[in-house]
Amino acid sequence: MSELRSAIEASQAEDLSAVSDEQLEADFTELQRVAQCVEAERLRRLAEIHRRQSHRRAGYLSTASWLVDRHRLGWTTAAKDIKTARSLQRMPHTREAMATGDLTTSAVQMLVFARQAHPAQFHQSEESLVEAAKRLPAPQLQHTMSHWRQKLDWSQGLKDAERVREQRRLKVSTTLLGMVRVDGDLDPETGEVMLTALRACQDADRRRGDPDDHRTHAQRRVDALGEICRHWLDASDRPLAGGERPHIAVIVDLMSLEGQAGHRTELEHNGPVHPEVVRRLACDASISRVITRGDSEPLDVGRRTAVVPHPMRRAVTVRDQHCRFPGCDRPPPWCDAHHVQHWANGGATALANLVLLCRRHHRMVHELGFKIELAGGRARFLRPNGTAVEEVVALPTKRT
Repeated sequence: MSELRSAIEASQAEDLSAVSDEQLEADFTELQRVAQCVEAERLRRLAEIHRRQSHRRAGYLSTASWLVDRHRLGWTTAAKDIKTARSLQRMPHTREAMATGDLTTSAVQMLVFARQAHPAQFHQSEESLVEAAKRLPAPQLQHTMSHWRQKLDWSQGLKDAERVREQRRLKVSTTLLGMVRVDGDLDPETGEVMLTALRACQDADRRRGDPDDHRTHAQRRVDALGEICRHWLDASDRPLAGGERPHIAVIVDLMSLEGQAGHRTELEHNGPVHPEVVRRLACDASISRVITRGDSEPLDVGRRTAVVPHPMRRAVTVRDQHCRFPGCDRPPPWCDAHHVQHWANGGATALANLVLLCRRHHRMVHELGFKIELAGGRARFLRPNGTAVEEVVALPTKRT
């Protein structure tokens, strides 16, 4: 063990900036193999510790509690490690391939799951399955294992599929920073629907090649999910909730809309947000006037009215045809009608003061400092540093 630690310390002392690309990749490949060998040995020793019930000498109730307390593992990880270690004792081909670094941890977990589902059949097929696991990437191996299970027993395959589906879950919670955390496991069919929708939405973004788009892949995924949810809410055939079509509700004082600081701006479910976020949402929304006395006593509630009436929205759509940010071709259903001068500051809800912006570019204008200048039927987009995103863009002439 001391030799292993010495080798790792020597590797850590190396200046990576002086290593060639080829050597860096070769080193990584070898470290990946060694890491699998080390993991195999760790699990082999864990299986022996569990067999001896060594945790009792230190007063622990189980091997899992010993791992959690002494080695700071989470309960889920501890339980999974013990199950894997014990299973490997009955999987000789898998154990041997892992010990030589020929199997990844992901592949081992798939093989362990296959053995748990069909122990007898796995014993007969283990050698060929391990050979497949050595050469196939994880996604292809997953398909191979699924086909193997289906061939064994069609009815059992249906039971396995239902058992997997029963594990579906989705947890949504709000963090202290106001972010919404999403965590869950989707059944294969629902997951396929989600992945297809996300990829279609992300592909539309990538095709535009916007030079000002510096989002990470993960951020693009979040924005795509938001667009998909907005489309669902925007559809006219949505079931009523509380007597109204479902919508995002924002509670805001008039002074905040006018740009004054220190007043109420809250999302119904997620609490306070920056006033400029609310100003963006209010550009193209339905507004209900609520007059109150003091902090919360309502005195009068007006009817919901659209900030941009349908005929005006139609006129903007016919004129602009898509998001007017240079290079963006998001269609009108994906866009808001943006007031260049906000209506809360006296801006008119008129064709000369409106321009279609997709939600991402709308946010860039309100919250990231981009500016729009409209003059003589032309739109000019400026970055926060004052440089033009593109030369002046002529808006299409209105159709008749």
